[in-house]
Amino acid sequence: MSKKQQHQSLRLALIEAQYALREQANQPDGRGVLVLVSGVELAGKGEALTQLREWMDPRLLKVSAHLPRKQNWQRPFWLPYVNDLPARGEMVVLFGNWYGDLLAAKMSSHEQMSDAEFAQQVSDLQQFEQYLAQSGVTVIKCWFDLPWSALQHRLDALDPTLLKWQQLHGLDWRSYAEYQQIEQLRQQLGKGWVDIDGQDADQRDLDFAHQVLAALTGIQPNKTDTLGNAIETAESVDVWQSSAVPLVLASPDQGSIEKEVYKARLKKVQRKLAKRIRKRGQRPLIVVFEGMDAAGKGGSIRRVVAPLDPREYQIYSIAAPDAVESRHAYLWRFWTRLPDRGGMAIFDRSWYGRVLVERIEGFASEAEWQRAYDEINQFERQCVDAGAIVIKFWLAIDADEQLQRFEDRAQTPHKHFKLTDDDWRNRKHWDAYVQAASDLLARTHSPDAPWVVVATNDKYQARLQVLEGLNDHLKRVLSKD
Repeated sequence: MSKKQQHQSLRLALIEAQYALREQANQPDGRGVLVLVSGVELAGKGEALTQLREWMDPRLLKVSAHLPRKQNWQRPFWLPYVNDLPARGEMVVLFGNWYGDLLAAKMSSHEQMSDAEFAQQVSDLQQFEQYLAQSGVTVIKCWFDLPWSALQHRLDALDPTLLKWQQLHGLDWRSYAEYQQIEQLRQQLGKGWVDIDGQDADQRDLDFAHQVLAALTGIQPNKTDTLGNAIETAESVDVWQSSAVPLVLASPDQGSIEKEVYKARLKKVQRKLAKRIRKRGQRPLIVVFEGMDAAGKGGSIRRVVAPLDPREYQIYSIAAPDAVESRHAYLWRFWTRLPDRGGMAIFDRSWYGRVLVERIEGFASEAEWQRAYDEINQFERQCVDAGAIVIKFWLAIDADEQLQRFEDRAQTPHKHFKLTDDDWRNRKHWDAYVQAASDLLARTHSPDAPWVVVATNDKYQARLQVLEGLNDHLKRVLSKD
């Protein structure tokens, strides 16, 4: 077969694979493809991608190219790229990605990243990619390499006007020491990389295209992740349940408090909380509220934000994912809502929906919700490692009090919107929700991202306990700084 025939055959296979991928967009087991392009400058990354676009239908190939960006390494390196991630049925080439940012941070004399910290960051990225793989994203990582002498020859022949695009985060590619350091760090980036030799342009382009084709045609659920690990199936996951139900879930009654006493204490603790929230400086603050319907999440949130300026926080009321969110990895819609430096995000319902309503209603498979505990723990740990302050509140109520509040909502005109058919249906699964709550408290509590369980039969006591719990956690965290 001539070279021309090989190219025609490859082009046909690529386009057929593209359209086959697109047809999976609305299928529950459909997948997306993410191609990470990294490597030595002038090794032909751009040229290989240009050729790939000529062989494929460019309308179905999204390329996200980022100019060098300086990052604070004390944050998840994947976070700035979440809006670039492919949904089901999509293919994205990420030209400039979290590995380039990590390498630049490690090599920067100002960042002072130790070898151990670099290794931890690599591990975090691998866990993130493993989550993507388990969530339906095929990830391939291509490293374009070039020997030192070939690199120098290409630099000599380079048009100076192209230098803006030919620098990897300002690294000096004339420096042999920096070149060697990049090559050494490349060996520490873990498994799953495909090395592409950039010396022969034709072979380079073919190698890259064949890697992309393999990713497109190998799209099958329950295969392997980017680390080469088998992705668990429903049959391979052991079901685990907590054997003990916390007392406050079984009998959430903490007594009552007089209204005037409540008002006086409320003002005092709100002033203290506002000061402590502002004292945290640029550290992001993430506050999660979960609990039974009518347990008082909305009322507690209102008391938390009452002493704050509306510009100091964002409240996210989480419902079922929309059509766009459903085509992405489950955690994607929460990644896009994480607060920036100095920001505060309050979640009324959260990522715990996977191990609560999705588990109970059967919207997630047993494998998915059992796996979700570890995925959530990894996600929260990376947020904390990046400097965020995380605290979670479970608001507990008993069935009789919930029924009384439902009936009150039904009879109060301005509260009708709070009561839905789903609320009544969820009452039929009361015991299942209590068990699910026990499981998540047992499996996702940690000192750095703790659960605070609050009994809410008495609203006044509950609101004060939420404010005091948030205050105490902030005090404990900030005392370590």
